[in-house]
Amino acid sequence: HGRMNVTPPQQRTPGQILRDVFGYAQFRGEQADIIDHLCGGGDALVLMPTGGGKSLCYQIPALAQGSMGIVVSPLIALMRDQVRALLEAGVAAAYLNSTLSPAEQREVVDLARRGDLALLYIAPERLLQADTLAELGTCRVSLIAIDEAHCVSSWGHDFRQDYLDLHRLKTVFPGVPRVALTATADERTRVDVVERLALTDPRVFISGFDRPNLCYSVQPKSDARRQLAAFLEDRRDQAGIVYCLSRKGVESTAEWLVQQGYHALPYHAGLDADVRTRNQERFLTEDAVVMVATVAFGMGIDKPDVRFVAHLDLPKSIEAYY
Repeated sequence: HGRMNVTPPQQRTPGQILRDVFGYAQFRGEQADIIDHLCGGGDALVLMPTGGGKSLCYQIPALAQGSMGIVVSPLIALMRDQVRALLEAGVAAAYLNSTLSPAEQREVVDLARRGDLALLYIAPERLLQADTLAELGTCRVSLIAIDEAHCVSSWGHDFRQDYLDLHRLKTVFPGVPRVALTATADERTRVDVVERLALTDPRVFISGFDRPNLCYSVQPKSDARRQLAAFLEDRRDQAGIVYCLSRKGVESTAEWLVQQGYHALPYHAGLDADVRTRNQERFLTEDAVVMVATVAFGMGIDKPDVRFVAHLDLPKSIEAYY
């Protein structure tokens, strides 16, 4: 599946990797400081808004040091997306999660043990299995990134039990720098993340959360479909997401939008996995697709031209809306 055709790049400076692999002329915000700190062996906690360039903060230090970086993520869509982009850029990357067959999983582990991977994306529950830790514990590892790190905190909005044991990575990979990254964590959650992951004297990097290119608005719901139609009228040639609270709401809204002449697709956890995957692929690759979804959709999707997000039902909190 395309994983054997690339070899890990030779050691280069972070600036060279930024230019040669990712095609950017210069770092943004605190990216350069974060990368230098991690290359120097320190732990870090990084708060950076979605779209701020978080992934480069762990991808580049791993590539700069020439041994494998491990990226822990709960988001299968993000793994698939980032690995595909890295392979296209010539970086030896792979993921390990429940979507792979046992044979494919074995192949990925073998690549890692041979030192043929630059970046390995892995789900927390898979990483913490005894056999996985035993196998990866023998690899040369340059960095461990724990993405969506707010998942470790009961104060965070997306607590996941599997994250609680990630402090064990400190013992299994002694001396390997670890970076916890999130787009959303208040002070209480930040303290929780540092303690529960057992980060060693981490530097905390907090980027501004103002996104001047985004406009937020909230209005009373009187006739949701009429209001949605008015909102979308000037956006017929744009890609976007419409969130609904229920699966039934997703399907009826998607059907209604198709009747109104929109290229609309449904996405929720109750759909057949193949249908979900196909709809996500169409959203990523086709023009002006409106994805009607529950909040099961969207995390980790890297699509540069999403032009609007509309919530037909009130999210649980302002943070969840943000």
